[in-house]
Amino acid sequence: MNESFWTPIKLSLEIASVTIIIVFVFGIVAAILMRNLHFRGKVVVETILLLPLVLPPTVVGFLLIMIFGNQSPIGAAIEKLFGQSIMFTWWAALIAGAVVAFPLMYQSAKTGFQTVDPDIEAAAKMDGAANWKVFLFITLPLSLKSIISGLILAFARALGEFGATFMFAGNLPGKTQTIPIAVYIALDAGNMQLAWILVIAMIIISFVMLLLTTIIK
Repeated sequence: MNESFWTPIKLSLEIASVTIIIVFVFGIVAAILMRNLHFRGKVVVETILLLPLVLPPTVVGFLLIMIFGNQSPIGAAIEKLFGQSIMFTWWAALIAGAVVAFPLMYQSAKTGFQTVDPDIEAAAKMDGAANWKVFLFITLPLSLKSIISGLILAFARALGEFGATFMFAGNLPGKTQTIPIAVYIALDAGNMQLAWILVIAMIIISFVMLLLTTIIK
């Protein structure tokens, strides 16, 4: 029972923790670019960035298999480079979590950046501050609450990911069996005690995450 309970929790927390580092970097960069750049088709690009938020997880999983599967050029290149397919590995679970969590980080960061008064940034640039200094010492601090909220929501989303992870990473205890997958397997096996314990743990973690976002606001 102890291993069946703690292993999925440890793995889920591990994957979610690495996920928020990835989505933080890519979410911030994407938000900056979409805020500052103006080009034809910008709405389409932004819609694509947000698409994983509304797509069914199984569709996301299917697309990941098509992109990284052994039959795809990317999947074949990865297998040739590392000697194994990325599917049904820890990295597959990480990619699935990052894809579904990215839109939450991106949207929160973009919202935060949009609340910053452009006149303040312009004044700093007129005083000789470089663009990176303006971002680091003005834009980022003024957007910090939105960014932290985005990180928390992205963490919670990655923690609760099931469909895409199950399809793309599979159910390998200790490697890809996250909390949601462990709940499904326990229920399918009739192990209601384990299923209930995992569900309660997930509810507690999710509650704390949402509580933090409320407190920050």
